[in-house]
Amino acid sequence: MASKRKTSKKWSQHVTETSNAMDIEKGTFASDDPEKIARLVERDAERSTRRKTTPYRSAMSMLTFYINRGGKNLTAKHRKVLEDAKDVLREKFGPGSNSASKSGSATKKRSAKKAAPKKRAVKKGEATRKKARSASR
Repeated sequence: MASKRKTSKKWSQHVTETSNAMDIEKGTFASDDPEKIARLVERDAERSTRRKTTPYRSAMSMLTFYINRGGKNLTAKHRKVLEDAKDVLREKFGPGSNSASKSGSATKKRSAKKAAPKKRAVKKGEATRKKARSASR
């Protein structure tokens, strides 16, 4: 049985160092004010030119990643502040909110155009199995 090679870095550290997701200003998550954290993360997401989705979704992903990355090292108080920041982000910037960013709604409109029905990709060997099934009937 092959043994796993022990790596010196954790996956979250690798993602933090090499991610091409978006730039977040240093100290963004250090605040004790959930509204400030939500506002800063949303602002950073809107400014980012490297995101692949709406600013709201990018901001929510970064908050979730930070919480998960913190793991057991996050104090219960700070975890609560970050979870509250996610709630504020949903209320103020999420879909259906009055102050949802314009760039987010523009992205949704573009996505809706692309959402035309697509043919399902056929897995390798699936077409052969279908032919065999129909031939046996």
